[in-house]
Amino acid sequence: MPQQLTLTVSPETGFSNEALALHVANLLGIQQGSAFHIRLLKRSIDSRSRKVKVIVKLEVYYQEALPASDYSEPLYHNVASAPEVIIAGAGPAGLFAALRLLELGIKPIIIERGKNVRERRRDLAAINREHQVNPDSNYCFGEGGAGTYSDGKLYTRSNKRGEIRSVLGTFFAHGAVEDILIDTHPHIGTNKLPGIIVSMRETILAHGGEIHFSSRITQINHSMGALNGVVVNNAINVPAKALILATGHSARDIYSMLANEGIGVQFKPFALGVRIEHPQTLIDRIQYHCDTRGNFLPPSSYALVEQVDGRGVYSFCMCPGGIVAPCATENGEVVTNGWSPSKRDNPFANSGIVVEIRETDIPACFRQHGPLAGMYFQQSVEQAACQAGGGTQTAPAQRMVDFSEGRISGTLPPSSYLPGITSVGLEEVLPAFVHQRLQNAFRLFGKKMRGYFTNEAVVHAVESRTSSPVRIQRDAETLQHPQISGLFPCAEGAGYAGGIVSAAMDGQKCAEAAARFVSSK
Repeated sequence: MPQQLTLTVSPETGFSNEALALHVANLLGIQQGSAFHIRLLKRSIDSRSRKVKVIVKLEVYYQEALPASDYSEPLYHNVASAPEVIIAGAGPAGLFAALRLLELGIKPIIIERGKNVRERRRDLAAINREHQVNPDSNYCFGEGGAGTYSDGKLYTRSNKRGEIRSVLGTFFAHGAVEDILIDTHPHIGTNKLPGIIVSMRETILAHGGEIHFSSRITQINHSMGALNGVVVNNAINVPAKALILATGHSARDIYSMLANEGIGVQFKPFALGVRIEHPQTLIDRIQYHCDTRGNFLPPSSYALVEQVDGRGVYSFCMCPGGIVAPCATENGEVVTNGWSPSKRDNPFANSGIVVEIRETDIPACFRQHGPLAGMYFQQSVEQAACQAGGGTQTAPAQRMVDFSEGRISGTLPPSSYLPGITSVGLEEVLPAFVHQRLQNAFRLFGKKMRGYFTNEAVVHAVESRTSSPVRIQRDAETLQHPQISGLFPCAEGAGYAGGIVSAAMDGQKCAEAAARFVSSK
């Protein structure tokens, strides 16, 4: 039987399998040359004290073989002739819904408005170099969804350990490194994700599923309270008994279509702010309490939250060693986000810093849009950012201290944002109640993290796609829309998940509900 240990060790030991094995052998008095193995179960960094430590949970196998990984890939059925479920969107929710349908013997048919990952790269390059946004193929739309280019942070606040393990295991089975099963804050990396997404696509196709790219759902057909099918690209009628609507948080055309057809949608609170970028070495010094991080610790991250004038202001999607990316879905708007490669070895750390937006915050001029008021307000801020930046994908920007003290920055520090930045007083872009809370929050964050409040940091506008500003109604038990049986609003775009893992988990849940539904017909 293995012996289970929880140890506190140095970074040099915690991030080296050889050093950790030697440490365990010395601790247990195992003689040199004896047959033993260790298996890491969990690893986390404790940087609360001046001396950074690594906490590891592991199993020791002494004079017995190390068993195979405790993760086994599910049995996927050949579903070529099975009952069908349409899935709108090939993001994390859509892909994991499709894989779960394969397990359940149901045929998934994914309809994705964007391109596959290889072709999608050309459109991303056009945003960076030519400032041209393809509304169907960008950082938000295309194979893998926004998750493909938001660096694969797999942290979730959910406590459903079995379901989380299933999601992480599926990524591992399709090419992710085993560390994601171990680390407290697992991360894949934007450079690794495209290959993993392709592997998932190949699994779906190999077992009889279908994926159709450059295919936008333009109408949902229903009668007598039941789904009949969808129309694709305004031309192709696709009959269907069940539709999993996993279109992501930026599918404004879907929200408008539903609202126009009287299919129930609601305002949902969201968040809006900026993306802040510091030198990674500065964040490492603050968090690790040292001048030089060293080779064994990963680039440091942070999480910050404050209540400012009765409103939450918090960090979002923090990317150590990362890049600020242009994530607009239309020309005429500027949206920023961030990602990191697998090694997190870029010289900058970036994070969204956002203010929660409530329905009462929406200006009266947007109220005519009813439940879509938040969506139009969100878009108006993105358009203001584009105008302030010169009408291209150039982002308006300001040094952090200058931002908080109301000064236009005479110069700007280097930025990883490839379309470029330009010095603007961001009060021109941000709503006053957001701008003022951010000004105060930066000062408060500087008291929590000494050195964070600095003019070495640059503030990019605008960070606005933290989550959907709309919720598509669904029944809590059946997961179906209350007006249309067979319609399953899903994950982040429908307002029921946030982040890759929670979206994937919701995709799995909707797949199970849709499978039960079509199997009963």
